[in-house]
Amino acid sequence: MSYRNLKAKELLTIKTLGELKAAGYKTRTIKQELRDNLIQKLKAKENVFTGIWGYEDTVIPDIERAILSMHHINLLGLRGQAKTRIARLMVNLLDEYIPVVEGSELNDDPLHPLSRYAHDRIGELGDATPISWLHRDDRYTEKLATPDVSVADLIGDVDPIKAATLKLPYSDERTIHFGLIPRSHRCIFVINELPDLQARIQVSLFNILQEGDIQIRGFKLRLPLDIQFVFTANPEDYTNRGSIVTPLKDRIDSQIVTHYPKSIETGRKITQQEAIVKTEQKGLVKTNDLVADLIEQIAIEARQSEYVDAKSGVSARMTISAYENLLSAAELRTLLNSEKETYVRIADLYGVVPAICGKVELVYEGEVEGPVIVAQNLIGKALRTQFLNYFPNPEKAKKDKRGNPYKKITDWFGDGNVMDLLNDLPNRDYESRLRTIDGLDDLVDQFHPRLSKEERLFMMEFALHGVAEYSLVGKKALDTGLQFKDLVGSMFDPTKHFGEEDEEEDDDDRY
Repeated sequence: MSYRNLKAKELLTIKTLGELKAAGYKTRTIKQELRDNLIQKLKAKENVFTGIWGYEDTVIPDIERAILSMHHINLLGLRGQAKTRIARLMVNLLDEYIPVVEGSELNDDPLHPLSRYAHDRIGELGDATPISWLHRDDRYTEKLATPDVSVADLIGDVDPIKAATLKLPYSDERTIHFGLIPRSHRCIFVINELPDLQARIQVSLFNILQEGDIQIRGFKLRLPLDIQFVFTANPEDYTNRGSIVTPLKDRIDSQIVTHYPKSIETGRKITQQEAIVKTEQKGLVKTNDLVADLIEQIAIEARQSEYVDAKSGVSARMTISAYENLLSAAELRTLLNSEKETYVRIADLYGVVPAICGKVELVYEGEVEGPVIVAQNLIGKALRTQFLNYFPNPEKAKKDKRGNPYKKITDWFGDGNVMDLLNDLPNRDYESRLRTIDGLDDLVDQFHPRLSKEERLFMMEFALHGVAEYSLVGKKALDTGLQFKDLVGSMFDPTKHFGEEDEEEDDDDRY
């Protein structure tokens, strides 16, 4: 049986260089290894990049082409676009185990030793040289580029302690302490946020990418390193922290541009996959597709908002954190009311404000408004956008010959009625208040007749928020919830509304 057909258990029984040769082992570069294994998986219709959604027709084919071309790769995109996750999944294209000279710092190939240690060891023991096996999970190295990263960290430097211990002169290459890159020989090496790496450090990568050489001080050292480099970066003109040095960019074979989810459905898949939903929350909180769509819509509105810095982007982590906050808001209400379970509410969306504030970079106008106000406005825009997917456009309803479906609701508020929907209302009070509003139940029954009781109440609240976003009804913030009233009356109400400035009121007092 040939070496390639041996199973992992059989491989691990090979302990010496002689046994490895007898098994028919032949060296492959890591790029050839990735290429060969990708070809096998493509022929077998296996998905290499599991858990990556929205890139099936764009990014993934580009990555596969780059691997088949045996290229170094730069993943270029804004934050939260799964760049690092893709790099980590490339490990699945490596062989499960590869042989190394036992005790080698540089993962030396027994048939093509690289380090002085491996050469001396094989020269001394020959075919009796012991070998060990390196698992593919140990063949991945990741380094976050920061301004304090040095050449010594990545490449290496003379170690005076080692020189003193071994009683060697500094001119002996055995005094070198190798950095991360040489120690990643025959591995995938990832540098995240490449533009953050100082230009002089980026220059040190030139020879490695082009020739496989490293240069350490005055040593005449040539190490033909075998490394698959993967870099991640934000577009260089989108960051004020630095850029990729042009000669280095020229040496990176394939630059692949990533992007945010192009549809709400894709965004939902990512959020549902990544969000941490506790077991007890699953039992306490019932949810639906609409509220999940609203979470994704908030991200879409943020990426289009004039208050949010588009160059910085809005990470997919925002929707993940927002969804977790949404469930926690409903869970908190359930615990406070000592109820066995609850159905998610539109009011719970305002519990995700902290997740939004922490994930968006504001432009000057946004800073003037304040992060909380911007977050609330984004929620309002998401409600307004999604409302049209479930109910007629209120701006056109007045001209509808079949009658205005919102008239009963606006008439009820026009008669001077006010409705306070507090965040922590018990389920019974929540239902009674919604059913008090004339026309709300009829509106839902007209356009969504086949709903459960819980779904109907949720849709009634959604409809109430929708008509408020389209200015048929006034809406303002209370300390503990929201108040709905006649729009004309609310215009003369001195109490603060969403988005209005109030110099005498602290941000902490805003809802």
